[in-house]
Amino acid sequence: MKNKLINQIKASFPAKSINESLSRMLVAALICQLDPTLDELADIKTAVSEAVTNCIVHGYLSSEGEIFLTAQYYDDNLVKIIIKDKGCGIENVKQAMEPLYTTDDSGERSGMGFPIMQSFMDKIKVISKPGRGTTVIFSKKIKKA
Repeated sequence: MKNKLINQIKASFPAKSINESLSRMLVAALICQLDPTLDELADIKTAVSEAVTNCIVHGYLSSEGEIFLTAQYYDDNLVKIIIKDKGCGIENVKQAMEPLYTTDDSGERSGMGFPIMQSFMDKIKVISKPGRGTTVIFSKKIKKA
């Protein structure tokens, strides 16, 4: 039986680092309706930050672009978040998801974005096409009080 969508938000914003906090606040405002624990809220906000940062730094290579965010929750307290860019894409998704892998030659990036998302969320899926962009879909079940 398919879960029933209860509420959602959709937003798009420029791929600028200042909008990383905006994305966290948008998602937090929506999922607070489920009365998550502080740990659940922090986990989701961290995963959103990592995904948005990846769009800015790697997807658009710190140039202009747009990030698309969808956050939803369902009648069973499942939260699903989709973060998409139309940037350069990922050549090898499996390799990109390995800990410490980074395309950043400056040494400023740790290569831990995807592993952090994986550790804080229940499921993560990455779809990417070189030259077309990347979509990250992750979900987490909020425990009912």
